[in-house]
Amino acid sequence: MFLHTMALSSCNRYLVVLIAFLLQCIASALSPFFRPEPSAHSSAYLTQDAKWMSQRIDHFTLQDRRQFEQRYYEFVDFFEAPHGPIFLKICGESTCSGIPNDYMAVLARRFRAAVVSLEHRYYGLSSPFVELTTENLKYLTSNQALFDLAVFRNYYQELVNKRFNQSGMQNPWFVSGVSYSGALSAWFQLKFPHLSHGSLASSGVVQAIFNYTAFDEQVARSAGPSCSKALREVNLLVEEGLAKNATAVKSIFGAEQLKIDGDFMYLLADAAAIAFQYGNPDVLCEQLVATSHAGEDLLAAYAEYVKTYFGSSIDTYDQEHLKETKAFSNSGDRQWWYQVCTEFAFFQVAPANNSIRSSLIDTKYHLDLCANVFGKGTYPEVDITNLYYGGANISGSKIFFTNGSQDPWRHASKQISSPGEPAWLIVCHNCGHGSDLRGCPQSPLQLEGDASKCTRPNAVHRARHEIMHHIKSWLPTGQRRMSYHLPE
Repeated sequence: MFLHTMALSSCNRYLVVLIAFLLQCIASALSPFFRPEPSAHSSAYLTQDAKWMSQRIDHFTLQDRRQFEQRYYEFVDFFEAPHGPIFLKICGESTCSGIPNDYMAVLARRFRAAVVSLEHRYYGLSSPFVELTTENLKYLTSNQALFDLAVFRNYYQELVNKRFNQSGMQNPWFVSGVSYSGALSAWFQLKFPHLSHGSLASSGVVQAIFNYTAFDEQVARSAGPSCSKALREVNLLVEEGLAKNATAVKSIFGAEQLKIDGDFMYLLADAAAIAFQYGNPDVLCEQLVATSHAGEDLLAAYAEYVKTYFGSSIDTYDQEHLKETKAFSNSGDRQWWYQVCTEFAFFQVAPANNSIRSSLIDTKYHLDLCANVFGKGTYPEVDITNLYYGGANISGSKIFFTNGSQDPWRHASKQISSPGEPAWLIVCHNCGHGSDLRGCPQSPLQLEGDASKCTRPNAVHRARHEIMHHIKSWLPTGQRRMSYHLPE
C-alpha cells in the first residue's frame, strides 16, 4: 500500500511537471511577453534590437504634418503581462544603442516591469534631417522631446493593448533618466502627470544656469587640496606654454587640431572634471599628486592621463568639427551644443578665485562659440527655460531626485526635498553622476549598477531602498496587492 501510494504520488508529480511545461510552451507561443521566472543578464545591454515609430517633426504647428522615424527599444523578459508596470527609460543627448543593463534592470525584475527606451530626436539614427543646419535644428528643443515621449508612451500602450486583445487598458508607467534625461524625466512627470505614476530624476539637471561657476568649485572640493593644487599648476604650465609655442604644448596632448586656445583649455578642464563626475578620482589624482610631490614633469603626467582616458574625444572640443552639419549616427556634439546655446547654457566659466579651470574659459568664450557654430544672435534663453519648468524650484509630484556627492552637475539639480519631491544625496568618495543607477565607478558600465566598488556601498543601497519604496507607494491601489518580491 505504501509503495503503491508512492508510485501514484510520483506519477502525479511527473504529470504536474509535464502539464506546466506544456502550458509554458503554449503561453510562449501565444505571447511575446510570457517569460519564466526572470534571471539576471550578464551583457552590457538588456537589448539592442531596434524598433521604429513615426513621429511628428513639429508637435506645435498643426499645419505641419511632416514626420520622421524615431528609434526605440523594448525589453519584456521580466514583464508580468498584461497588467505589470512599464518603465520608460529616457535616452538623452547621445546615440541610444539599446537599453543598458544598469540598476533599472534590477528594478524591472523586482517589479515585473517591461522596460522601453526612446532615442532622443536628432541623436543617433533618429534625426529628422540629413543636414543639421541651424535652421533645421530649430525643432531640437526639450519641449518637443517631451511631446515625443508622450506620443511614444501612448503609442506603446496601444501596442500592448493590441497584443493582449485589451481595450482601454492603462498600465502603470514610470519614467527615469540620468543627467539631461533625468531632467526630462522630472519634466515629463511635471507636464504629463496623467501619463505616468512617478519619476526618477537621477542627477537630473533641472536648473538651467548661465554662468555655472559652481561646476568647477565642486570639482576642486571633490579633488581635495593636493590634487586641486596640482591641477592649478598644470593650468599655469599650459598657459605659459601657449604664450611661448601653442602648437608645441598642444602636441604634448595630441591636440594640435584645436586651433582656438579656449577649445584646448576646455578639453583639459573637462578631462579633469570627468574623473570626478564618473567616479574615477583616484585614476587622476594619485599619479598627479605623486608626480607633484616628487618634483617630476607634471605636464607630461597630465598629458599621459588625457591621452589615455580622453584622447578619442578631441573632436568634441573642435569648433570646426562642431560646425559640420552632416548628421552622424555616432556623434551628438553639434546637437548638444545647440541645446546649450539656445536653452540651458551651463557655461562652465572659471570661478573668480582659486579656479582649476583656465580663465580663458569665460562667458565671452562660450558666447563666441555659439555665434561661431550656429550664427550671430544665438543666445541661451535660460530665464525662459527656468520659468517654463521651474528650475530647482520645480513644483511637481511623485518625482524622486538623486545626486552623487562628488558630481559637479549636482548644483544644477534639485538637492532639497519638498512635498511630493524627495531629494537624496548619495555621499561617498567616488559617487558621481547617476550613482544610484550606475553604481561605482559610473563609467565604464557596472552590470546592474553594481555598487560594490563604491567606497560606501551602503550609501547607494539606502538610496535604492528609498527608490523602491517610493515606486511601490506610487503604484495604483490595485497594483500594490500584486507580488513584487521586494526585499524587506
